[in-house]
Amino acid sequence: MSDSIVIIPTYNEKENIEKIIRKVFSLKKKFHILIVDDNSPDGTGDIVKSLMPQFSGSLFIEERKGKLGLGTAYIHGFEWALKRQYQYIFEMDADFSHNPEDLLRLYDACANNGADLAIGSRYIKGVNVVNWPMTRVLMSYFASAYVRLITGMKIRDTTAGFKCYRRNVLETINFDKIKFIGYAFQIEMKYTAWKLGFNIVEVPIIFTDRTEGTSKMSSGIFKEASWGVIKLRFKKITKKNI
Repeated sequence: MSDSIVIIPTYNEKENIEKIIRKVFSLKKKFHILIVDDNSPDGTGDIVKSLMPQFSGSLFIEERKGKLGLGTAYIHGFEWALKRQYQYIFEMDADFSHNPEDLLRLYDACANNGADLAIGSRYIKGVNVVNWPMTRVLMSYFASAYVRLITGMKIRDTTAGFKCYRRNVLETINFDKIKFIGYAFQIEMKYTAWKLGFNIVEVPIIFTDRTEGTSKMSSGIFKEASWGVIKLRFKKITKKNI
């Protein structure tokens, strides 16, 4: 058994999925992995299922009927994990833009150094992004500055998607009140945790753009984020009724 589960949403990640799974399982700490696949037409789910006998009890998959959005995929994974005994619940991309080795550092921040939410941050020590065009670097960097300005959060990398939650954070957040499904989902979850008073720590990482597969970024995702931040500023945050 492991106290930690890594949730990896997938849609058409056949080039990366086996490699990322094997890399996580090679780490010195034992992690479990939950793949939340949105009916990838390239057979990503079939690759995962073919590996499950080899990693029995450590590798799991939840298959959904279609491409329903990043936010709903993570919430599906959170709810799955909370029904089990995991104490540390991670978000990570499948494409190696997040280095699996950094899972250990995020875990240490929560398990040993008092963080309720540890964020793999690209911007806590300068700009640590590899293989992005400058336009995208600037867009991401100034998006975080915009979020800080509107919301008052002090987090440097407000759009980061590489994170570790202590269980009690996700038990406290009312998922029914999380409304964004794309890029803004990551901002909304951080903002909610911050407003609820949890200790948020940024852990510096190097973010490397994918070398295989296709990016899921779109103009609609940025539009949701830009308007969503303004809505967040006036949103009433309440704890889940337990």
